[in-house]
Amino acid sequence: MKAAIIAGGLAKRLRPLTEEIPKSLVEVAGKPIIEWQLEWLKANNINTVVILAGYRYEKLIEFLGSGRKFGVSVTYVVEDTPLGTGGAIKNAEPYLSNEVFVALNGDVLTDIPIIKLVKVLEERHSAVASIALVPLRSPYGVVRISGDGRIESFVEKPSIEDYLINAGVYVMRSEIFRYLPDVGDIEKTAFPQLAREGRLYGIKFVNNYWRSIDTVKDVEEVTNDIKSGRLKF
Repeated sequence: MKAAIIAGGLAKRLRPLTEEIPKSLVEVAGKPIIEWQLEWLKANNINTVVILAGYRYEKLIEFLGSGRKFGVSVTYVVEDTPLGTGGAIKNAEPYLSNEVFVALNGDVLTDIPIIKLVKVLEERHSAVASIALVPLRSPYGVVRISGDGRIESFVEKPSIEDYLINAGVYVMRSEIFRYLPDVGDIEKTAFPQLAREGRLYGIKFVNNYWRSIDTVKDVEEVTNDIKSGRLKF
């Protein structure tokens, strides 16, 4: 099985860290995001990776090379102009067609077991894709109070398990290319259509680590998480 890492975004919210490098090369706990991702993919027995690159793509090529030093085989598909998440995957069709493959956003760090997403497609032959879902993480701390208004506790950025969000980790059949736009985001085009057709499935992951690196504060928080041993694969 192959994996496609969507790594072409401009990452404006991470500036100044991304003024000279793509988001995937931003260091978290001493290693670039993409190196953590490669380690996770290898732990899930995936050793062939297609990098969907764009902004500062030459820096990715310089760092990863053939992938050999990281124990994987790396191929690059470079977009000349931003294509969106759906367009980026569509652009890599010659490298991903005729098989089931993993796709993930280039800013995600997780220990989700990919096999659970694969099994959905094995068990449901009509399914075109499966999506990892994780509880919504509040951006704020919350306050718990008693019935009479007495403050009982403060909870820092809790997970709100009644609401699920797209974790940016997918397993797809090659049939997905029939649904993908040339330009546009998969979340706004292919996935809604597949959901209407009943061919899209989600798997909830509550006890696994998952974070998206969107801001400098996220870098700091995830660095602390890793150093405390919360990311395990």
